[in-house]
Parts: sequence; structure tokens; C-alpha cells
Amino acid sequence: MTFTCQVKNHKTFNKTIRLQLSTDTDFLCNDDTFGVGNGGDTATIDCEEEEGQGDKEGDIIAECLQNGTWGNKQINCILRQVQELLEQSQFLNSNSLPVFLDQLSNVTDDFTEEVVASPLDISAIVDILNNVANASLAIPINEDLMEDVLLTVGILTSNESRDSWNSLNANDTRNISEKSSPTARSVSSTLLQSVENITKALTNDSFNIDTPFILLNKTTFTNTFNADIEILDSAVETDIPESDGENKSITVITFASMENVLPARDENNSTSNFINGRVVLVYSDGTVNNVSFTFDILNDTLKKPQCVFWNFSLFDGLGGWDDEGCELVDDNNTVTCNCNHLTSFSMLMSPFSPNDLVLEFITYIGVGISMASLVICLIIEAVIWRKIRKNNTSYLRHVSIVNIAVSLLIANIWFIIGAAISEAEKKDRSACSAATFFIHLFYLALFFWMFASALLLLYRTVSVFEGLSKNSMLAIGFSLGYGAPLIIAIITIAVTAPNKEYIRETPTQLICWLNFDDSKPLLAFVIPALLIVAINLIILCVVIYKMLRRRAVGDAAQAAERNVLVVIIRSLAVLTPFFGLTWGLGVGTMTNPHNKGIHGSFAFFNSLQGFFILVFGTLLDKKVRSEIAAISQSSRTGTRSTSAGTSSSSGLGFFRNWRRGRDGYNVSSTASGVSHSFPNT
Repeated sequence: MTFTCQVKNHKTFNKTIRLQLSTDTDFLCNDDTFGVGNGGDTATIDCEEEEGQGDKEGDIIAECLQNGTWGNKQINCILRQVQELLEQSQFLNSNSLPVFLDQLSNVTDDFTEEVVASPLDISAIVDILNNVANASLAIPINEDLMEDVLLTVGILTSNESRDSWNSLNANDTRNISEKSSPTARSVSSTLLQSVENITKALTNDSFNIDTPFILLNKTTFTNTFNADIEILDSAVETDIPESDGENKSITVITFASMENVLPARDENNSTSNFINGRVVLVYSDGTVNNVSFTFDILNDTLKKPQCVFWNFSLFDGLGGWDDEGCELVDDNNTVTCNCNHLTSFSMLMSPFSPNDLVLEFITYIGVGISMASLVICLIIEAVIWRKIRKNNTSYLRHVSIVNIAVSLLIANIWFIIGAAISEAEKKDRSACSAATFFIHLFYLALFFWMFASALLLLYRTVSVFEGLSKNSMLAIGFSLGYGAPLIIAIITIAVTAPNKEYIRETPTQLICWLNFDDSKPLLAFVIPALLIVAINLIILCVVIYKMLRRRAVGDAAQAAERNVLVVIIRSLAVLTPFFGLTWGLGVGTMTNPHNKGIHGSFAFFNSLQGFFILVFGTLLDKKVRSEIAAISQSSRTGTRSTSAGTSSSSGLGFFRNWRRGRDGYNVSSTASGVSHSFPNT
């Protein structure tokens, strides 16, 4: 049934109410506050009907849930005093403004706990300040009025309000991702814009205002200006080295905690940075072509500072930090910025790749050890290559180990090249993208060759040592080991590079590795790598189960084959979890970039991958060790049997003895100093 309530003689004052009548007496939800309802029904009550909301205005909407309770509440309640001030703020004039601003600061102060905990109350007070800013276009703002404004703004920006601002800014971020319309509104940007507009209406007097969270200094200058303002143990020095010689006023407002309000999103829509210095607002009624700021650093664990100002026009009017017209001059214990315009300034710093000497030491020393280990591994494989081809399984195992070592060695070389490109002063996007492509390709090749080893192990176990030829398995191995990574790497760069989403980039730095913030091309490495780790572990379990059931060993050939399979199992059983742990920690550095423990663990395990390949892929193989020992013994025998040391002094002696040892055995005559070689029988 539909009813219309209307005031007599005033037809415009009416409201239509629709009642849904039901004969049901058994409702899913039933309580004294929201009444009765069935699943999916909504109920609306006034805020004063909800416990704890008695001094607020607005409504609360709840939904009847399947568990029989009213939940998913949308609380649209604001303090009654704030609502009254919001209504009054639309009709301000020069006579009412002083009393109004005094009431506003008193209400904000008296109800601080309620205000800072409520995004709706904060949003309403920001609307009030916006109305004050609009009124100030025709009303001069003196020192007393500005002090009331700053007291109110200071409470809104306090640390206790951080959660409320995070909620408000989260809506802004969602609007950005949905490509919001030009009418999109950011509460944080509106607050800063209101303070700037009110500042422009200040009278020509010189004065200082000192409030708990905001400091204001207004003065006049002719040629130069310098102000060093400290608030909450952190200072910002503002310096204008030279001017046009005309007398002008300047206002400097330093905020103690505006970083709680303004999101750290920059012009690239990256929210991974942090505001790491006080926010300072500078306004002058004259022309200023150059201004310098020196910021104390709030968090010295962050690095890569960016000098930025708040650009209200970014993201269709939502606002964000922009570095246009500002440049970094010095980055030491403080950060100095030069800018060619005036507005609201601060600095952003990145949490990624923390500037930690211990981490750098672990990374570079570890990578050096890894590369040296890989070179030793390849040398050993080259020396004993003809000795280890006793059967196809042994041959294919060593092919896999060689290609795993080659892939990691090349990836490490490109890692060093990429690091050099990232640290270079001049940005070279093409070179950085190329380095990232090859790092991605060869790190993937490492995992796919491990996958090939696991498939070889599974095939040789399940097929009972019969089936495909060596050449066929080699073709499959190389297609899988290099073909699959190449396809993935090419698709990744082709899809993301045109939109500049392939590599990680900030306004001041290129990072030669796959991006994780935008289209997330890093997943093109993480998903295949961790998937291979999981599959390899499953294959290991299957193979071990099969071999335990097949205990009997037949002829010597099968015994040798079984020994090779055991070596493959042992190397995969160690390397697979090790690589999985390493790159699992790599994902952790992206999801939790501030955790130094994760960064340190990843740097340690990542840098020692080559060492583990040498030990568990090569040195723990008894056949390899026995061949090395035999060659070493042959070398020593050849040295002792060489007359006058001519053979031992030559660098070719070792390889000559090794070549002889391949095809025959050595008989030495120490009396004559002559050695003879006879063919094997």
C-alpha cells in the first residue's frame, strides 16, 4: 500500500511512503531496533534509535542476513552540533564569521574523540571549511579567525584520525581505478585546497600563529627570505635566495601531521611511496621564481627521495603528488629541493630496496660467490664430460645441470647490468627493458630446466628405463628449457611495454625488474616458477614411492641407472625447495616491502643459488668426484714422470694427461724419465 503525507496548504511539502504488508508471522530477522524482516530485506532507522548514536543525526541502514541478524550496517550519522554548523556555513557573512569559527573550533575540540573516529564527521567539517573558504573571497581573514581555522584543521590531521582518512582516501583510490568523472571529489584534497584559499584571504598584517599541530608565519620581504620552522622535532627550512626587489608578503604554513591526510599517490598513480617530510604550504602575493626547501627526514630507512607538490588537477580533480618544476638538489641527512613555483610541498620516499649497507653487502658478495661457483661447475662439467656419458640418463642429467648453471650465470650477469642501469643518472628505458627481458628469460629457464630434470626422472622411473631415444629427449629438454621461457617473456613484454607497465619506474628512478604495481607482469615469473616447484615436489614423491617398491636390482646397467636416478632425486630434493623458498621470499619482499628480515633472507638465499647448484648438482655426485680424483691423480703422475720438470711446468700438462687418460692408461719409467701410453683393452 502507498501513502502520501502532505502538509495542508503547502503541496510541495510531501513524502510518499510505500508499505509492504505480509501475513507472515515467522520472520527471519526480528529485534527491537530494526524490527522484522526476511533475508535480503533492508531497514532504516534514525541514528538516535541506535545505542551510542543518540547525539547524532542521520540514519542507519541494515540488511537482514541469513543468520537471522541485521548486519551490513551503513551508518550515516554525524554529530548534531556538526550538522548544525554545516547548515549555518552556507549563509556566512562578515558579522557571523568570527562567532561561527569560534564555535567550530570549540565543537571540534570538545568532541575530538568522536570527530577523529568518524569519516562522516571529518567530511562534514571539511565541507564547512570549504564554505568558509568560499566566503573568504569577500571577507578578509585576520589573525584570530585564522587561528580558529588552524585549530580545527590541526585536530582533523592528528594521528588519531589516520584510520578515518585511510577510509576516505580508499574511496578516492577506487574512483581513480574506475576512471572517475571530472566531478569526482577527494576529501583530503578539498581540505588542503580550503586552507590554501583561506590563506590567500589573510590581511596584510605580519603575525605568527602557533597551534599544537600547525605553525603559520606571515611576514614581508624585499630581496631574500629565509625561515627555519621546527614542529614536533622535525624542521623545514624555506629559502628564497633572490627576488625582484619589490616589497611583498609571504605566508608559510607548516603541518605536523598532514601525511595522515594526503595519500602518497603520485602522478603515476603509485601508492607505494611515503610522505617522509613535513608538508609546507607557501603563498606570496608577489612573483617568486625560485624557492628552496630543506626537509628533515622522518624515516631514515626509506630511500630515493622525490621533491613534489600537491597537484589538485591530477586524476580528474582528485589530486596527487607531482614533481613538475621541482628537482632534488641534495640527499644526505636532509633533503633539499628547488622549485620554480609556490604551492603545498613535501617529499616522497620509496620503501622498496631499502638503503641498507648490510643488504647490499650480502647481495653483491653473494652474487659474486654464486657466479664463481657456477663457473667452477661448468669447468668441472667440461673436464669430465666424456667420462660421464655412460648411459642416456647420466648424459641427460648433466645436460640439465649445465643448462641450469648457464641460465643462472647469464641471469646474474644481466642482473649486474640492470643494477648499473638503475643506478645511472641518465634514464635509459630501452636498456632497462632489455635487461629486464633477459633477466626474466634466464631465471625462467633455470626453473624450466629443473622441470625438465624432474620429467626425465619421472619418465625413466615409470617407463622402466625404456622408450624415447637420447636425441628425442634432448629436443624435448631444449624446447621446454628455453622455448617455454622465451614464449612467456616475449608475451609479457609485448603486452605490458607499450603502456609503460613492463618495468618498475618512479619519476626519479628506473628499476630493471618486472613491475608489480600496475598490470603486474611480475606474476609472469612468479606463477610459472612456483608452479614448477610444486609440480617437482609431487614428481619427487611419486618417484621415491616407485623406487622403494622396486627394490630389486638386476644387471649392472640397471644398477648404474638406478644410481644416476638417486643422484637426480637428491639434487632435486634439495634444489627444488631451496629455489621455491628463495622466490617465495621474493614475493614476500613485494607484499611486505618494509620487512628487513624478508629482504635480508631473500638477498641471502638468492645470492647463493649458484653455490647450491655446484654442491648438490655436481660435487655430491660420487661419479663426478671419482673422475676428478682420477684426473688429479693422472696429473700428479704425469708431473712426477716428466724429465726436468718440462711437462709439469707447462699449463698444457694437465689437459695432455687428461686427454691420454680418456683413451688409455699411463705407464711411467722414473729411471728414464719417459712415459708410454697404451690403448685400453
